[in-house]
Amino acid sequence: MAVEYRTYQAPSVNEKEVLRYFGAKGHDAESKVLFASVRDECAGVFSYKVAYAQVELDELREMVGVRSETLESYIDGCRAAVIFAATAGFGIDRLISKYSRLSPIRALMLQAYGAERVESLCDRMQADVEREFGAIRPRISAGYGDLPLDMQRAFVRRLDLGRRLGITLNESLLMSPSKSVTGIIGLQ
Repeated sequence: MAVEYRTYQAPSVNEKEVLRYFGAKGHDAESKVLFASVRDECAGVFSYKVAYAQVELDELREMVGVRSETLESYIDGCRAAVIFAATAGFGIDRLISKYSRLSPIRALMLQAYGAERVESLCDRMQADVEREFGAIRPRISAGYGDLPLDMQRAFVRRLDLGRRLGITLNESLLMSPSKSVTGIIGLQ
């Protein structure tokens, strides 16, 4: 299947999830005020883009590159899989970098907000994949179980992420923009 590229509108914000990522105990008032300030500052900062493609199971095994018990267990009973990448864009990285020097606690809240944004984007994209392809399994990503981080290189190439979404990998396999995710969705 050809690669699909989509841009989404901002998903609904889950404040409780942001505060959980932030590490707020009991969602204290101070953390909520900080989050509200960060949310306001981030208006228009995020871009919500995804790329995905249906792949046959043998192609997926080849992309993973090693025998993976996690993958074999996950795809058992699947007819195919969808590989994907999602990104919340570079804007949040710029703010995190800025506040890492000026206000580390604000930078931490920005990290939490960015994590929630990209995960909410993945949830929305996963719902679209389910509507398009039928029954699915919950997504898994590189680093889950014995899935190697190195498999992201094959995803970047197959989905043309550098050119189409601006997602690159460094030598340590960290993605840029940092609020980006790659993964697998099993099609049942």
